[in-house]
Amino acid sequence: MTGARIEVVGLTAAYGRTRVLDTVRVTVEPGGWLAVIGPNGSGKSTLLRCILGLHPHEGLVRLDGVDTSGMPRRQRARQVAYAPQLPVLPEGVSTRDYVMLGRTPHRALLSAPRAVDRQVVADVMERLEIGALAGRPLRTLSGGEQQRAVLARALAQQPRVLLLDEPTSSLDLGHAQQVLDLVDGLRRQDGLTVLSTLHDLTLAGQYADRLALLSRGRVAAEGTPAEVLTTAALQTYYGARAQVVEGPHGPAVLPVR
Repeated sequence: MTGARIEVVGLTAAYGRTRVLDTVRVTVEPGGWLAVIGPNGSGKSTLLRCILGLHPHEGLVRLDGVDTSGMPRRQRARQVAYAPQLPVLPEGVSTRDYVMLGRTPHRALLSAPRAVDRQVVADVMERLEIGALAGRPLRTLSGGEQQRAVLARALAQQPRVLLLDEPTSSLDLGHAQQVLDLVDGLRRQDGLTVLSTLHDLTLAGQYADRLALLSRGRVAAEGTPAEVLTTAALQTYYGARAQVVEGPHGPAVLPVR
């Protein structure tokens, strides 16, 4: 399967009377990677939840031009996978069984895994280098290993679009780079479309094709990393003193005392 084009048009969402997203519009082309950045509370995670249909909203979400609002949840799950920032890691479940949950949209209700499901799970776990951990209880894995298991569960859905909410938030720099390298490799090999939120601006600038900067629920800037990550933007929207340095794979943000 190849990646799908995903469009968000005029998306508005609230918690009670507090509006957190206001007429947001973004587009990710097939096989592209859009990283949504912005200060805390700007609505980044809510945007992903709205795209998934997990939070009430106004506006449209289109997948290859098709409005997803009337799409059955199982059908949507076959095309869009989600790795949350704080995933639920069940007690007493093996890593293999956890990744197997990603095959749920492809199986009949309450049916046992088929040979094809077991093969997909084995292949995904090998690609993410956690095949040797298949029998280990999920809760006993390291933070980096658990993050790979969460990603493996999402990829086991064989999606066309991958939504990642702060995939590096609990990882040290080395493990964060490993996870993003894996995502980028899978995107390039399989044509996946990736839409992620990222707190680390340097990682966002190094890995994503395009950035969308949210501020107070609106898209304040969108474009290539070099266009969005500017000294002026960091001062205006983050209140930060920083220098932006161009590197071989994109801009890096250096805080300045």
